[in-house]
Amino acid sequence: MDDQQKDRETHGHPDKSRMEKVLEAMGMHVPRGKQDRLHIQPRFFKFLGFLGILVLIFSVGMFEFSTSPYFCASCHIMKPYYQAWKTSKHNHVPCVDCHYPPDVRDKMILKVQAVTQVVKYVTRTYSSKPYAEISDESCLRKGCHETRLLQGQVLFAPPRPAGKGAIKIKFDHKPHLTDLKRGKKLRCTSCHSQIVVGNHMEVTESTCFLCHFKGTKFGRVENPIGGCGNCHTAPEGDIKFGDTKFNHKEFVGVRHVACQNCHLDAIQGEGEAKKDRCFQCHNEPARLARYTDIDFMHKNHVTDHKIECTHCHEQIKHAVKTTVEPLQYDCSVCHERKHNIQKQLYMGIGARGVPNRPSVMYVTNVDCVGCHLVPKVASATVPFLGQTYKASETACLGCHGEDFKGILGEWEKMVKDSLAETRAAVEKAKAVAAKSGRENRKAAQLAKDAEYNYLFVLYGKGVHNVEYALDVLAKAKADAEAAMKPAGRP
Repeated sequence: MDDQQKDRETHGHPDKSRMEKVLEAMGMHVPRGKQDRLHIQPRFFKFLGFLGILVLIFSVGMFEFSTSPYFCASCHIMKPYYQAWKTSKHNHVPCVDCHYPPDVRDKMILKVQAVTQVVKYVTRTYSSKPYAEISDESCLRKGCHETRLLQGQVLFAPPRPAGKGAIKIKFDHKPHLTDLKRGKKLRCTSCHSQIVVGNHMEVTESTCFLCHFKGTKFGRVENPIGGCGNCHTAPEGDIKFGDTKFNHKEFVGVRHVACQNCHLDAIQGEGEAKKDRCFQCHNEPARLARYTDIDFMHKNHVTDHKIECTHCHEQIKHAVKTTVEPLQYDCSVCHERKHNIQKQLYMGIGARGVPNRPSVMYVTNVDCVGCHLVPKVASATVPFLGQTYKASETACLGCHGEDFKGILGEWEKMVKDSLAETRAAVEKAKAVAAKSGRENRKAAQLAKDAEYNYLFVLYGKGVHNVEYALDVLAKAKADAEAAMKPAGRP
């Protein structure tokens, strides 16, 4: 034994490392040389057991804390949602009860996903737009809303301005969740969502309006899904207009006056789903290519995933404007598509079986005012009748010069002669089709197409697009003659 080893044994290993001292304090002696051996004392196993208990307690504590709303609020991007939850009717329900499905396996899977979110937060790789899906099973689980589908009709009272009268919305959850609406499968979160930060899982009326009024006529309420009375009652109590009081009960309850007889502007918006909305989430050409596949779009976004309707669709508003200045409506409330056929004829579209042929003036962006510039009503009667501007050859000469003098009259004569010739053939075809009945459906359809094209030019005024008008009338005459041939006519 050398002098250095004797010195270590005599003085208790003065050159031991700090780690060796810690291990010996725990009850483990680490060998230092070939002659030395590993020694583990009983207190080492006690230490391991104590350490394991601490780790277990810490893990359970962290697990419980990580599933509490306070843990969610520790992230600054979640604080608005936490505050909304705190002031909502669900403030006694922990976040995980809704955001994790009831199934334990899925819950553990989502727990791992939640851990990844914590990692993203620590590494600052998280998204500034938090997103979560809540399954119907979470809402309908035992102890929550498991009997909601069996409760039948409930009443919902949306907030109303003071003095406007209370309205109660009648709603039944069962048909909305079990039946297909517009061919679409709805979810709880289709109506109960958070499209505005601060309202946690509130009923979003905009979703109701979008479904019930999509596709109805703009402005005038006609045949909404469910009807007016099947969804809500008339306002209760007196409604004040200055010094005047009005009560709906006398008119709706007693005389059964329809809502739309008085309220023409109850719908504002058409609920379009514009393609540029897709770019908020997607930029892959393969996904954007399915934009026109409506069934797939709704199944993937509404049924399979929790995407709010207004994330894709423009909002539809349903409100009655009861102002002190009546009749402040858009003309389309009473006058719908008054110039629709004229516009189609000018654009060279809309006829049946005729290739599109836009007017040269339409192609060069000449608007209606380019030709309709002569006042039709005398100035003295304008305050009483309004004013309409009619087309005149003056407009032709103003742009094209004297070479176009008489051109408008020639166009009118050409269209008039062609209309007269076509009308005779259409009348004969209609008579033949009426006699043949179901025996010759092809002849009946040809006669209908011929009549449609004839009326298309008659009411669209052929001078708006002479070339296209003559093509349409030629097609109408050919269809009329073809409709008579199967019946043995010449």
